[in-house]
Amino acid sequence: MTAKIKFLQKPSCTTCRKAKAFLEKRKVELDLRDLGKDRLSVAELDALIGKRDHRTFLNTRNELYRARKMGENPPSRDEALQLMAAEPNLIRRPVVLRGAEIVLGYDEEALKRIAK
Repeated sequence: MTAKIKFLQKPSCTTCRKAKAFLEKRKVELDLRDLGKDRLSVAELDALIGKRDHRTFLNTRNELYRARKMGENPPSRDEALQLMAAEPNLIRRPVVLRGAEIVLGYDEEALKRIAK
């Protein structure tokens, strides 16, 4: 039996809808979580990011990201965790997880791999 794929999303997000449709077409069972209604805590974000670069989890198209010029002046990991927990739109979406594998945003090749 294949592991269920965790799909962290905002249903109103077009990128999330596109990725979800892509995975559903491959008959993948998804464990959905609406980040707007069921936010990730700082601890969950910390575990999710693990040893990866926290900056890759930031949504560069987000208003707060641009307003705070996080591109030129990225927040520290702790600050980023606090900000993403408080403002779920700052998390790059969707976040697709299967075991230790993780895909951020709509990356067709990576989604194909995770759907196998």
